[in-house]
Amino acid sequence: MNLRSLSYFVAVVERGSISGAAKECFVSQPSISAAISQLETRLETQLFHRHGRGVSPTDSGLRLYPLAQKLLNESQAIESLFKQAQQQTPFRLGLVRSLGVHRMSGLLKDFTHTCADMELTLVEANEDAQARIITTSDLTRGEDFYPIWHDDYLLAIPSSFSLSLQTQIRLQDLDQQAFIHRAPCEALSSLQQLMDLEGIQVQVRARIQTVEYAVGLVAAGLGIALVPALPALLEQRNITFRPLQDIELKRTVGLALPRDARLNEQQVQLLKICKKPRHQAINDQKKYQ
Repeated sequence: MNLRSLSYFVAVVERGSISGAAKECFVSQPSISAAISQLETRLETQLFHRHGRGVSPTDSGLRLYPLAQKLLNESQAIESLFKQAQQQTPFRLGLVRSLGVHRMSGLLKDFTHTCADMELTLVEANEDAQARIITTSDLTRGEDFYPIWHDDYLLAIPSSFSLSLQTQIRLQDLDQQAFIHRAPCEALSSLQQLMDLEGIQVQVRARIQTVEYAVGLVAAGLGIALVPALPALLEQRNITFRPLQDIELKRTVGLALPRDARLNEQQVQLLKICKKPRHQAINDQKKYQ
């Protein structure tokens, strides 16, 4: 058993296919398949179920996955222990709020691993930065935009609210409902305009900025919130998620880079990472339908 085989195994688990892992590891599909077969022979167990859409880990594969990650992380720690210190290149990345902690952590992990000599500083989206991850509404004329995620917006409703029992939510159903107001949020601004036109008023119980706190207050039963349909949020307990009937509220999150400037190495690597299929995920609406 070697670390390369384990890294291929981890890539297959995370990508859900041999072909996807091959692209990520920059090797051929037979190389990935051979490494997995050798692991299965060595461990005397089947690690993946094969099906038409790709592969999924068996119970043995699920047990191996965290152990493989731990070994790979420890090997990187050993290498870094004996590497000579290099001069760090500063890089400022602007971020809008409420991007989703889980998916941003994965993206930033890939970015920092690819640019090992980089000193990364995360700043607000309106601060000076060499790159920004923003929504289309925040884009300026001097930037090129590369989409990463497409998010639908849903109503997060406390399970204790009678509104959570309805399978379809109309705009009129929000009248006089307790509400968590989150700003900045372009989708909420659009929703507010529609409610103003219909004479619908909500009872604002809290005003906050982050989607994580909004969901926390919903789970506590304080009120309803409009939130992007991030997979990690949809797993929250005591919350019912529903789309608004006949109203589409969406956003596109992407990477913004200076248009007229030559890209530096960090900007080029970040662009490559943002274009990877593993980061360009669209929410599975079946989770809340």
